[in-house]
Amino acid sequence: MKYAKNILETIGNTPLVQLNSVTSEIDAMVLAKVETFNPGNSVKDRMALKMIEDAEADGRLKPGGTIIEGTSGNTGMGLALAAIVKGYKCIFVISDKQSKEKMDILRAVGAEVVVCPTNVEPDDPRSYYSVSKRLGKETPNSWYVNQYDNPSNAVAHYEQTGPEIWEQTDGKITHFVVGVGTGGTISGTAKYLKEKNPNIKIWGVDTYGSVFKKYHETGIFDENEIYPYITEGIGEDILPENVDFSLIDGFTKVTDKDAAVYTRKIAKEEGIFVGNSAGSAVKGILQLKEHFTKDDVVVVLFHDHGSRYVGKMFNDDWMRDRGFLEEEITTAADLIKDHADKPLLTVRTEELVSHAIERMREYKISQIPVEDLNGFVGSVDESTLLHHYIVDKDIAEKPIKEVMGATYPIVSADTSIEKVSKLITKDNQAVLVNLGKGKHHIITKYDIINAM
Repeated sequence: MKYAKNILETIGNTPLVQLNSVTSEIDAMVLAKVETFNPGNSVKDRMALKMIEDAEADGRLKPGGTIIEGTSGNTGMGLALAAIVKGYKCIFVISDKQSKEKMDILRAVGAEVVVCPTNVEPDDPRSYYSVSKRLGKETPNSWYVNQYDNPSNAVAHYEQTGPEIWEQTDGKITHFVVGVGTGGTISGTAKYLKEKNPNIKIWGVDTYGSVFKKYHETGIFDENEIYPYITEGIGEDILPENVDFSLIDGFTKVTDKDAAVYTRKIAKEEGIFVGNSAGSAVKGILQLKEHFTKDDVVVVLFHDHGSRYVGKMFNDDWMRDRGFLEEEITTAADLIKDHADKPLLTVRTEELVSHAIERMREYKISQIPVEDLNGFVGSVDESTLLHHYIVDKDIAEKPIKEVMGATYPIVSADTSIEKVSKLITKDNQAVLVNLGKGKHHIITKYDIINAM
């Protein structure tokens, strides 16, 4: 009989799958190392088990102990599976930008999950780096994993991922491309591959808001590059010890939008349901295409499974809210099609200013058309109201007609987005779209920006 003695014995030996559609403009053969076939559905299973086994061997992790780690979700899953088999407890600290699915999965496998804010400095006591370190000190019989600086992370990929790729490509690999987070995957795999063939090129995929690319190119840790980003699993605002920059030939940065769009493309065009960093990696390969020839064999690693992002990249509303959904927007009607069924909010000339203010608050809007029995006769916006308030503190009890500005321009539904854009100026904050049968809708500068 052929069987695994426990789930941990199924880690590794993941398939290498040729990409055909999403990389069609690249001359080289592109092969994806699909790590979702690991039991925890991510590449992190490899290093999670290795870190635990090494900690057991040298006494850092004792029987019945508690494993504590800051994670974006995948490392936690790998640690949790090993903890179940080996009899440990887990406390995982995760940032609030990570998908709800990741948090739910960690709780489903018995882990305690602590959620921390994303938009704080790494040394802020609220950051997930600081909280995980503190819990590691305060919790009795615990072991703080610290995947960023734990050398077992990279060793796992030196011992497993690198040799698998070399064997699966029969030593023909010429380039390895992968998203960089803790640095273990790229560094461990690169070390093995370059020992086999120093000419193999190693490319890291970074994201905007992360420090890796500039630091690799200049040696400068530029804090001005650090800002919040949406892409999960790659990029950092610190320099983990596991990132061996000497093994990396270069970085390319991918935007949040491109990462999300290409994550969906991989599923729809290749039938491979993978996560956010895979989209970054594929777009990264496309950005690097001039580095490849028809005889090259490019291996890209797909970190995790798409099921962890069904509420994000695979959700049309989530994509649309961030302007990531690839929809052709050419006319005024296109700009408002997602909310054209909602009634246009207006105020009457004889209503009080306080009524307009209350409507703005309730519906979170910044401008309102003004109408009387004959139609549109003016407009009110928050900047105008603020200006009048500075002059007259009693403005709220005066009628709208005393403070209203000019009527918003009215365009037909088939007016081009270029013409609509030119009508929105510093002095004119919106445009009205005539949808026919007496129905109108409003377009603001935010609608234009979202369509960019």
